[in-house]
Amino acid sequence: MNRLFQLLCFLMICASCTSINNKQKTKKKPNILFIAIDDLRPELGSYDNSIAVTPHLDQLSAQGMQFNRAYCQQAICSPSRASAMTGARPETINVIENYTYFRDENPDIITLPQHFKENGYETMNCGKVYHAKYNDPEKSWSKKPDKKLLGYKFKGLVGGYALKENQEIFKKNKAEMIAKYGKEAKYGLGMGPAFECVDVPDNTYIDGMNADLAIANIKQMITEQPDKPFFMGLGFISPHLNFVAPKKYWDLYDRDQIKISTQTEAPENGAAMGLHASFELRTRANIPNKGKIGDDLATDLIHSYLATSSYVDAQIGKVIQALKKEGILDNTIIMVWSDHGYHLGEMGIWGKATNYEIATRVPLIVWTPDQKSRGVASDALVELVDMYPTLCDLAGLDLPKHLEGQSFAPLLDQPQLPWKKAAFSQYPTPALREWAANPLSKGMRETYFGPLIEEVEQKIKDQMKEDWDRALFENDIMGYAMRNKDYRLVVWKNRKQPNEAPLYVELYDHKNDPTETKNIADSSPEIVAQLMAQMDKGWKGNKAGKEI
Repeated sequence: MNRLFQLLCFLMICASCTSINNKQKTKKKPNILFIAIDDLRPELGSYDNSIAVTPHLDQLSAQGMQFNRAYCQQAICSPSRASAMTGARPETINVIENYTYFRDENPDIITLPQHFKENGYETMNCGKVYHAKYNDPEKSWSKKPDKKLLGYKFKGLVGGYALKENQEIFKKNKAEMIAKYGKEAKYGLGMGPAFECVDVPDNTYIDGMNADLAIANIKQMITEQPDKPFFMGLGFISPHLNFVAPKKYWDLYDRDQIKISTQTEAPENGAAMGLHASFELRTRANIPNKGKIGDDLATDLIHSYLATSSYVDAQIGKVIQALKKEGILDNTIIMVWSDHGYHLGEMGIWGKATNYEIATRVPLIVWTPDQKSRGVASDALVELVDMYPTLCDLAGLDLPKHLEGQSFAPLLDQPQLPWKKAAFSQYPTPALREWAANPLSKGMRETYFGPLIEEVEQKIKDQMKEDWDRALFENDIMGYAMRNKDYRLVVWKNRKQPNEAPLYVELYDHKNDPTETKNIADSSPEIVAQLMAQMDKGWKGNKAGKEI
């Protein structure tokens, strides 16, 4: 009887262990909420902006992990997003301007959501995750969001404006440009005002609607398929121009506390080809076509940028609250990122599209249900191209072989781990490209931008002297930037002749000059040589675990 009792106990223990193992094997994989924000530099309270009102992202940072030194691969929408979503760098996928579709160049590449879809996830996109029409609907997304679930009909806004008078300005200016330049004008020429403040509900504008759409569809997915994990790509357009947000977000700020940039000049001895003439902003109806942006207008622009940032923060808060309400937050990974930074008057320009710190550094916040370190920011160098392998690691998926980033999942448990030696960005001659990084069009040359282009071109001629060649500088010059712990190196080269010597080199000392006011390359040849050797090792030679 004793032996029989012992045998029964043994069998019960085995059965219990088998049951536990089966539960572990069948445990649902984590959901992914992948949030992309357009043109948001680290203008958040958690990133030490003393007046930014961003409580939801601040809380996410306090409960998850904020990366203080995250960098995009190119400071413009499509190349940055194509790189992040494919896990490969801009020149690898041959997307260096806004009008190249990554699928045309890389028909078989496996994207981030596609990889999750192929591993049993329901994948859905609400808002801007890829750039514009290059949304990869057939391969990346398994399901379209159902707008009927909104419970209201979203009325698209002319030009994105709620005010009738702004809609009319937009229509008039756009029609005039299309009549003169045809389809060229559709890519940014002839716009309405740069900002709008109207007392309307959040879902009047598209970002508020997309937050509602994501919430409604998440509810449906977990109701219809409770055992199937989802990958929700949620993209917000704000704070991209135009800076439009409901009035209540403007009212969060005291205009007298808003400070405009005092760094209104280009870097001393910087590359003349490295800065543009704020073309994207100057297409707006209430912005001067040339000359200085006055202090009052600069204050309005920063105020509107902050308001739109707060507006997006509120939408993200709604979505996270919905996850809590539905009881799925404890099995959801949240990753929030921006496609690039933004100049708000720094170096005398407005917009993205440069190789400098202010344009390439981005906010990146990650929250996972089981990370060991919370509320501790990491100063490790990370890149947007790292997000793909990181999410794969966190979800327990194998890594596709084409990836050119490195998973930073270990940092979520140990944020002080020794990490990458450098982050890499690039941009083709900003001064002689449109804001979408494409070559200058006829429309750009013939409109009010003509004199601006001539001014910028003359500066490059004066600096480059006998090296000046219009076709070369407009079409083939690429700026390659490397950011390590203490320095930013920018090397301007003919991308068709990569082994030739650089045409110009910039070096910025972040220990003593964090806002990059002076190029010290000429006075620091030894440091330049050292950093050039480091840059030549490329991203592979600068991964965590590699010796430099």
